[in-house]
Amino acid sequence: MTWLVALPVVLPLIGAGLALALARHPRVQGVVSVSVLSVVLGVSVALLVMVDSGPMVLDVGGWAAPVGISLVVDRLAALMLVVSVTVTLAVLLYSLAQGVADGDEGAPLAVYHPTFLVLSAGVSNTFVSGDLFNLYVGFEILLAASFVLITLGGTRDRIRSGTIYVVVSLISSVIFLVAIALIYAATGTVNMAQLALRLPEIDPDTQLILQLMLLVAFGIKAAVFPLSAWLPDSYPIAPAPVTAVFAGLLTKVGVYAIIRTQVLLFPDGRVDDLLKVVALATMVIGILGAVAQEDIKRLLSFTLVSHIGFMVWGVSLSSEAGLSAAIFYVAHHITVQTALFLVAGLIERRGGTTSLVRLGSLARVAPLLAVLFFVPAVNLGGIPPMSGFLGKAGLIGAAAQDGTGLSYALIAGGLMTSLLTLYAIVKTWNMAFWQEAPEPLPETSTPAGMVGPAAGLVAFSLLLAALAGPLYGYTEHASRDLRARVPYIVSVLPEQGRGTGQSPEVTERGQRGEPESEHGSSDGGEEQ
Repeated sequence: MTWLVALPVVLPLIGAGLALALARHPRVQGVVSVSVLSVVLGVSVALLVMVDSGPMVLDVGGWAAPVGISLVVDRLAALMLVVSVTVTLAVLLYSLAQGVADGDEGAPLAVYHPTFLVLSAGVSNTFVSGDLFNLYVGFEILLAASFVLITLGGTRDRIRSGTIYVVVSLISSVIFLVAIALIYAATGTVNMAQLALRLPEIDPDTQLILQLMLLVAFGIKAAVFPLSAWLPDSYPIAPAPVTAVFAGLLTKVGVYAIIRTQVLLFPDGRVDDLLKVVALATMVIGILGAVAQEDIKRLLSFTLVSHIGFMVWGVSLSSEAGLSAAIFYVAHHITVQTALFLVAGLIERRGGTTSLVRLGSLARVAPLLAVLFFVPAVNLGGIPPMSGFLGKAGLIGAAAQDGTGLSYALIAGGLMTSLLTLYAIVKTWNMAFWQEAPEPLPETSTPAGMVGPAAGLVAFSLLLAALAGPLYGYTEHASRDLRARVPYIVSVLPEQGRGTGQSPEVTERGQRGEPESEHGSSDGGEEQ
């Protein structure tokens, strides 16, 4: 059943090609997109169950590691697939309903569905990549698709913000690519399982340089301070569904890459103190930026930056408890942040703006909308018994176990960030929902087809809190496997940590005494 590992990447790409061929039939495009992502969600849930017995590895083209490309799904990757596809499907349904409500003029462009599916394929590819270069390919797929999505409509502001986004992303990609080249020059491989064995053998100072280069590349993508200035200017300008999927997923891809590489490739913790400082600065400076905003989308963009710090905090502790809390918080934040941006789109539709100084009276004219904002907002603020509270409690407990001065500083910073998040939420609630609007609101309505997916994501966030016990148990197992490293390495390189490097077809011909083809060599594993 290892072929299931490739489906979250392959199916959206096939669906994108089919949707592009159906460019003149937008309704059929929508059916194709929803069907593909629904199947991918089912596959992801199946993988979540199947990896309980160990990581699943697919050798692309039949060539085993370290020669071939490996796609690997372990507990962490499976959880990220389920959560990411869930929110992607919800955003797609929201955007379809928005197009139907607005008529032909507001319907998604013909390129929207193919690009959206390519984006989903890129996200999935980063989660299942077993080598650094394939991880780079996943990032580039994301970059190409996200540039198209962020500039939909072609307005001056969207082109400007999209250009900033692309320039920053290209800088990150160049740094990542140079790091890959240097890693290959130093170790002779880019397979992450083999790198876990070879990196400790090289000079420690060289290791540190390579580690810092990867952190800078992934830090830009994750929007950690001081590499986050681009995000608040880029995300709010895009259409609501695009902003929602970007906020929920794209920064978390960077966080995932940090978790995967720091734990698997650099487990010695040499940069833990640096990560603690970065996490603290990201939390505090991000939320101070949010408090100063008077636009809901920009406020949410700054809270997005701020709460990335909580995830980096968990990684910096280099403990099973800290890593487990970080993984739990990633799953929570993907869901809650996406839901908030979808609700912000509903607020803009009902109130005609997201400017807090121009909004008001929404609690009276749209009570359901008020509830849909309030629930994920207090979840983000960490009110018990929400999942945000449980994730933060796990981080605080892990930091207290660490017991260092920086860890206690992180606890103080995390508590202050949570209080300021609540302040920003109360401010937003008061200005947008409670106080009287300075001018009469537009006589518009929020279509049920748009409210439904947003409400579904809010309900999913509550489900995460209701199932926090089993979910935390799952993240603890994932953390234990990540810290041990052995399950991942042995799954990819089964023969005493080396791998065969052979195609099964070549091996079978060799056993029959047949000559090998010019493209296959039985000593392919020695190439590395």
